[in-house]
Amino acid sequence: MSKFEWKYAAAPEASNHAKIDARYGLFINGKFVNPLSKKYYSTHNPATGQKLSEIAEAGEKDVNSAVAAARQAYEKVWKKMPAKERAKYIFRIARVIQERSRELAVIESMNGGKPIRESRDFDVPTAANHFFYYAGWADKLDYAFPNKKPKSLGVAAQIIPWNFPLLMAAWKIAPALATGNTVVLKPAETTPLTALKLAEIIRDCDLPPGVVNIITGFGNTGAAMVNHPDVNKIAFTGSTDVGKIIQKSIAGTDKKLTLELGGKAANIIFDDAPINQAVEGVINGIFFNQGHVCCAGSRLFVQENIAEEVIQKLKARMQTLIVGDPLDKNTDIGAINSREQLDKINYYLKVGKEEGLEIYQPNCKLPANGFYCKPTLFIGAAQSNRVVQEEIFGPVLTIQTFRTIEEVIEKANNIPYGLSAGVWTDKGSKIFNLTTKLRAGVVWANTYNKFDPSSPFGGYKESGFGREGGLHGLMPYLNL
Repeated sequence: MSKFEWKYAAAPEASNHAKIDARYGLFINGKFVNPLSKKYYSTHNPATGQKLSEIAEAGEKDVNSAVAAARQAYEKVWKKMPAKERAKYIFRIARVIQERSRELAVIESMNGGKPIRESRDFDVPTAANHFFYYAGWADKLDYAFPNKKPKSLGVAAQIIPWNFPLLMAAWKIAPALATGNTVVLKPAETTPLTALKLAEIIRDCDLPPGVVNIITGFGNTGAAMVNHPDVNKIAFTGSTDVGKIIQKSIAGTDKKLTLELGGKAANIIFDDAPINQAVEGVINGIFFNQGHVCCAGSRLFVQENIAEEVIQKLKARMQTLIVGDPLDKNTDIGAINSREQLDKINYYLKVGKEEGLEIYQPNCKLPANGFYCKPTLFIGAAQSNRVVQEEIFGPVLTIQTFRTIEEVIEKANNIPYGLSAGVWTDKGSKIFNLTTKLRAGVVWANTYNKFDPSSPFGGYKESGFGREGGLHGLMPYLNL
């Protein structure tokens, strides 16, 4: 260590205020109940391996019970309630999320492994904002869709992944409630705790019993929800493979479906871009979230004449990243969510090496316990490399160069996915040219990973269909 370098003192966020029950049941019809399956499993802290709680595993009878509660609440209460009264409940949920934001952020980081800065500054506030936003739409649907006579669908089955447990729940539940539907939601098996805390919030807000039901379990629980004959709408965020299975399983039914699936986003830096700003945006787009987002900018395209400078700056910035305790406010990169996910990332690191790519990792020390991975660059990648074509879902960035706009558009689009992209340039005309030609649902310009409840989000191709957020996010929950 030179005299100009120093280490940060630990700055851990206190966790003793976060109340986690030793065991959680299923939230059905307004209260927590024991699973009819009589099965439980353990959920852990991926940063330490510590067991956090025992979680109910919902079987087919439990799914039937949750759907029946949602149907009864829809027919007898929620469908008939004046829209402005529904809006008050949604608004109340948003306010209580704000009031309990500190506890929610800590539990999100403990159960999911993401840095407390991300949980505290992005996940929880954005979850609250989605409820605020859709509370405002609840009594304005006739204005949102003039001459359409919008009507609710009924019962929505919603399945969410482990990367944004609370935020994904808000993305799904808020528009469903605003449009007059009732909900059965299943969080990912590895990150159920903030969804269960949200169930407590919903109960404490006196939402009519059965309007929102939150059940936990594995893939068989999700399959029972998807195949249930009394479900009208399915919203799934997760892997492309599972999305294809869902699509096949509901073929021939009248169930509505939205899918937000895998991604392999292109981040494109032109030679007229503000390079320091672009480098920071690239770091934010792939490493600050451990690469645990479908829209992570995991493929970097750099114009050839600035590639050397950009790579040097990326390496220097990566050396400053702190990998460690997610609850430490200094931490930039937290823990990988599970052993299974870490094994997948390590497999692709091996694949990249075997494909002959130059690999770069900073000289950071990983914690002895927990699931951690160093941020990684693969330099000199080609379109044919598996690490370029396949979703890794970890802090791994591939770098390719290009010379012309036509070349980078072709390379960026030459992939099965189409969820998001980023463009870094000083020219507005270049930005608008690319946004019309990149096959991605969201294209950020001179920024990355910026979200707002009023802005729709979703993909093309194998990244799914349908939109969440904004006015567009109301459509999948309505008959127009």
